[in-house]
Amino acid sequence: MKITITRENLLKVLQTVGSVVEKRHTMPILSNLLFVVNNNMLTVTASDSEIETRAQTELESCDLEHFSITLPALKLINIVRSLPDGLTVVMDFEETRCALSAGRSRFKLSTLPAENFPIIDLTQSDLSFSLSQNQLKQLISHSSFAMASQDVRFYLNGMLFDISNQTLRVVATDGHRLSTCSTELAIQGLPATQAILPRKGVMELSKLITDEDNLVQISLAKNYLTVELDSTVFTCKLVDGRFPDYRRVIPQNNDQVVQTDREMLRSLLQRASILSNDKFKGIRLNLSQNLLAVSASNSEQDESHEDMAIDYSGAEMEIGFNVNYILDVLSSIQDDCVTLLFKDANSSCLVSANNNNCSCQHVIMPMRL
Repeated sequence: MKITITRENLLKVLQTVGSVVEKRHTMPILSNLLFVVNNNMLTVTASDSEIETRAQTELESCDLEHFSITLPALKLINIVRSLPDGLTVVMDFEETRCALSAGRSRFKLSTLPAENFPIIDLTQSDLSFSLSQNQLKQLISHSSFAMASQDVRFYLNGMLFDISNQTLRVVATDGHRLSTCSTELAIQGLPATQAILPRKGVMELSKLITDEDNLVQISLAKNYLTVELDSTVFTCKLVDGRFPDYRRVIPQNNDQVVQTDREMLRSLLQRASILSNDKFKGIRLNLSQNLLAVSASNSEQDESHEDMAIDYSGAEMEIGFNVNYILDVLSSIQDDCVTLLFKDANSSCLVSANNNNCSCQHVIMPMRL
């Protein structure tokens, strides 16, 4: 069995799927990529038993209509990446070896049988819908920063996909902050459904999607979420758990309104973070008539203080926050002006924003300093 393919086409599919592969795995076959040749098309699949990504490209030539084998992922990716542009790669498969040649370079790689490679059944689907690729990218990018990492509450180490009333809403929280973004779906009559995509799945999916307007197909089965792009299929096993009721966390009576320039506030907070406590990153916000004063200190007795003009006519208030939580929100907002809603010094801050076709809400809990 021999195939030929351009170095650029091969590298593109390898880079698309390669990050799924774990460097250390209990199953040796999962350190490999599955190559399936079918009618002059090559499909490359990577899996870690929880996430599977398939990418497809066209071959220059092949001498069999159908063929499948697995190749060591990291070695193959590094070889193809190191080759000069413009070369044609020839891969000749014989029993348990693959002879790879390109230009004056020659390599031989060990292979494993394709029958042992685990494949997720994509034929089972409870519901499916379409939305533009840039919509999905915005939903994820404007909320994924609030996901927990290695939390014992495993259901927080991921992102909730909540479908109800013709609306897709994604929610992420680590228990100290919460971000949610929603968009309207074109299809009606979808059953109310919730699914939790694990953190690694969210990160891998965000690498695949772009700002293009073309549609992607999202399907939900009992245990899996599948996203179909142009020539790539991403599938991820869902977290088996119950996500907390995020609606109860979103404040409803925050009537102390602060409006200010987003970039000026972000720059001020970045300067304040330099001298904040390395572990807790706490800062103090002092609100008074049309003025915001921000102060920070650390265990080395370093201090910072800076104020800026804001649009605020509420009661005077001092409240503490983790500065990184506010900076994450400000970095995700595209508007020049930002509105922060407070209730009192012991209640969460609410930031709402509209980014193109997405409506976002961010909740940040205060901290004691």
